[in-house]
Amino acid sequence: MIMAERYASGEKTEIGSYVFTAERIVHFAERFDPQPFHLDAEAAKTTLFGGLCASGWHTCAAWMKTFVAYWSAESARLTSEGIEPPTLGPSPGFQKLQWLRPVFADEEVTYSVTFLSSRPLVSRPGRRLNTILCEGTIDGTPVVRFESTVIEFE
Repeated sequence: MIMAERYASGEKTEIGSYVFTAERIVHFAERFDPQPFHLDAEAAKTTLFGGLCASGWHTCAAWMKTFVAYWSAESARLTSEGIEPPTLGPSPGFQKLQWLRPVFADEEVTYSVTFLSSRPLVSRPGRRLNTILCEGTIDGTPVVRFESTVIEFE
């Protein structure tokens, strides 16, 4: 089975959610995005955001965390039904990244993936390039969105 057989173009699938606790926000920021509004709740009050908020990169990393968990479970489910799941490889990149609204401490982001398209890689027989829309929302309000490509092995 290939992704294009599993998902219709435009089909959106919820893949999980992630709670951005203050502890998680600070932990990520200390390592990867040490700006005051990600590190210190008091200092964040005097910034444009007005409170402790997650790094946009953190919201993207959490999308990946939920996708990996979702795809692992989905692959196991398909296998248990006697269906060979698509074999996904790495992503050669993404585009159109948008951080649409800050994610504050204790907010939960629900993530989804929408299958957009698939095409064979002429230069690499037996491989496909899938394009997906990756999104995160809080109570239906978009907070992060980007398009990604994913290599698939046939």
